[in-house]
Amino acid sequence: MQKRPTIKDVAKQAGLSLSTVSLVINKSGHVSKATRKRVLDVIDKLGYHPSHSARRLASKTSGNIGFILTEDHFSQAEPFYTKIFLGTEFEARNHNYYILLTTVDNHFKKNGNTPRFLLERNVDGVIIAGKISDKLVDYIQELGIPVVLVDYELKRQRFSSVLIDNRRGAAEAVRHLTQCGHKNIAFVGGDIEHPSIAERYEGFKEVLAEYGITPDKNRIDVDEEDTRVVNGYNAMQRILKHGRPSAVFAANDAMAIGCMQYLKQSGVKIPADVAVVGFDDIDISSHTEPRLTTVRVFKEEMGKIAVQRMVEIIKSKTQVMAASYVHVELVRRESTGCEVTAELPSFAP
Repeated sequence: MQKRPTIKDVAKQAGLSLSTVSLVINKSGHVSKATRKRVLDVIDKLGYHPSHSARRLASKTSGNIGFILTEDHFSQAEPFYTKIFLGTEFEARNHNYYILLTTVDNHFKKNGNTPRFLLERNVDGVIIAGKISDKLVDYIQELGIPVVLVDYELKRQRFSSVLIDNRRGAAEAVRHLTQCGHKNIAFVGGDIEHPSIAERYEGFKEVLAEYGITPDKNRIDVDEEDTRVVNGYNAMQRILKHGRPSAVFAANDAMAIGCMQYLKQSGVKIPADVAVVGFDDIDISSHTEPRLTTVRVFKEEMGKIAVQRMVEIIKSKTQVMAASYVHVELVRRESTGCEVTAELPSFAP
């Protein structure tokens, strides 16, 4: 069996010290471009891969970053957060980190469902995606482990967060509907306590106000606890009891698809009778019938930025309190039935 090359082999063939090779491998210190290239060429030639456990012992770190989702967010029905996870996975490789994924239920109990990597202190930081129990965040902070939040922020902001430009995205969606001639527009929001949903509702109201349209309270449905397909279905059922709107803006694609299901079941044609717009641009949105007009969120980019922020925090050993906003764009498809290219106003996050 061929012997696995070691860092000593790399140093010997490159004619450099172990410390210099180590600086190159760990992407730290001041090493000239020529020396760095020399080391990387030898690494490529020998097929050398740094030992994760050796790095851990040398740096007194685990080399792992935890990624936490609630169980309902880690589902086939709403794969938004799994795309964010994919972005963290790809970016972590660039920093020689492993991503450890786990799920928790919505109601965290310290002695109940605590993730194992927290109990074993086997992570250098934790990325949390989506709304999660404040108690879990507090517990992680008590352990002294840095946290980066994705698509969620706490009012008592003490963490770095990666957020969506929700208000801008909602404004683009609703403006598209108004420019298509719609005035009787419903809003389906699910969990209005989630900051992202609340911001999308604000964007919805801002554009209606700009056009002098007063929202009809019977067209605003935020009575669901979640944002899955079934929640959109239930909300649309309640809205139609008060008459049919001409358009619906759902705060995410899963609920938009649920709205479309109930409309079709009720004999309502989309978009001839009711136009529908979602938010997120999950994969299935381009395969619905008709295809769903939606606001595209660059989910993998959010994961990438979250890892970059976490690595900065780990290296600086300082919990950064800053928010990074990821841009969005409207994707026009057949569920709204018209094409509008007018310039959209700018809304500050």
